[in-house]
Amino acid sequence: MEYYLAIDIGASSGRHIAGWKDKDGIHTEEVYRFPNGAREADGHLVWDIAAMFAHVKEGIRAAFAKYGQISSLAIDTWAVDYVLMQGDKEVLPCFSYRDGRTADAIRAVHDRIPFEKLYAATGIQFQPFNTVYQLTDDRVRGRLEKVTEFLMIPEYLTYKLTGVKSHEYTNATTTGLVNAVTGKYDEALISALGLPSRLFGTLSAPGSRVGMLKPEIAREVGGNTQVVLCASHDTASAVEGIPMTEGAYLSSGTWSLLGVKIPHAVCSERARKYNFTNEGGVGYFRFLKNIMGMWIVNRLKSELAPDISFDEMIALGKNSAFEGLIDVNDPRFLAPPSMSAAVSEGFGIGKGPQSPGDYFRCAHRSLALGYRRALAELEECTGKSCDSLYIVGGGARNGWLNELTREATGKNVVALPIEATALGNLKIQMQRGEST
Repeated sequence: MEYYLAIDIGASSGRHIAGWKDKDGIHTEEVYRFPNGAREADGHLVWDIAAMFAHVKEGIRAAFAKYGQISSLAIDTWAVDYVLMQGDKEVLPCFSYRDGRTADAIRAVHDRIPFEKLYAATGIQFQPFNTVYQLTDDRVRGRLEKVTEFLMIPEYLTYKLTGVKSHEYTNATTTGLVNAVTGKYDEALISALGLPSRLFGTLSAPGSRVGMLKPEIAREVGGNTQVVLCASHDTASAVEGIPMTEGAYLSSGTWSLLGVKIPHAVCSERARKYNFTNEGGVGYFRFLKNIMGMWIVNRLKSELAPDISFDEMIALGKNSAFEGLIDVNDPRFLAPPSMSAAVSEGFGIGKGPQSPGDYFRCAHRSLALGYRRALAELEECTGKSCDSLYIVGGGARNGWLNELTREATGKNVVALPIEATALGNLKIQMQRGEST
């Protein structure tokens, strides 16, 4: 039996999931889980990448202890964030996308290249944390002067394991600096923004081999294995893990990402106005929209009712009669000190949610209506109707939200409470193994 290891790291936790394949399909087992999260340092939100890497190694050690041999491993994480490198030395801190440091950088970018031109070239939606704005903030602050390259988080962790630096295509597209036609870093945009060209390496496709573990890492974890690139943007791997041949998908987690697979990027003016993005997939584009997602619900629960169960939270929401709604994509929900205060902000005095159940009902109904709006816009941009919506991720286990989504959209909602990201990660590794 050949065993593979998917290391899937999200903004709040990481998982090491082993996988193997037989006549009945792909089987998985979680062998290690660890907490993750941005922390505050000197007034900024940053990632503790040293702790993250220590957990990556600990999980690999657990996998070798259980299975003896691992045919390969691959790492996926969230998008847009990166580590600056000066040779083999990190230039810290490693900022979190939720930090909010890019306000001036956004203006600096758009002064040089209007967003309409950026979108026409890359097809990537505007988000204040896009890598292009983060790197511009670094440039303005002089952080790039001696930097030799930047590595997206999964490629940084891969480098720490192997000593080989790489740039994976699907994750690179989220930077807002990859041309949607050529599939390469856009040299004209990079030059116009004054970013050092030396930072931008050749892009590698999912399934590419990186190298074996470094000898000292192999000794530490108790074995050696091939490290490969999966679709290292976790949403790209998740879409690969969804058993679908048609319809739209919704990766429901901290963020909700709703989209379809298309053969070519849609960089139209309408798509830009609706703020859709064209992210790289495995042989296709993922035309999708970012929606704030379960982040709002989870923050409300931790703030208003931290000691109750998830089911109890749902019951409170169902028993509420509150009819108010919010725009879940409003920037005020990105990283507020108080999520309940941010939700209440949009209502008049005495008209907002009053009880925890009111807040939970408001958040769930608003998410469902956000999905309806995004689906309608998606169909308008692509000219194709979607009969089904496949939901994966942690949100797929939220039966009430699935019910509200079915009612709001009128679509056939197929909830798949599977580890879609890990399955996609493993699928790419296994396909590579079968072809070698």
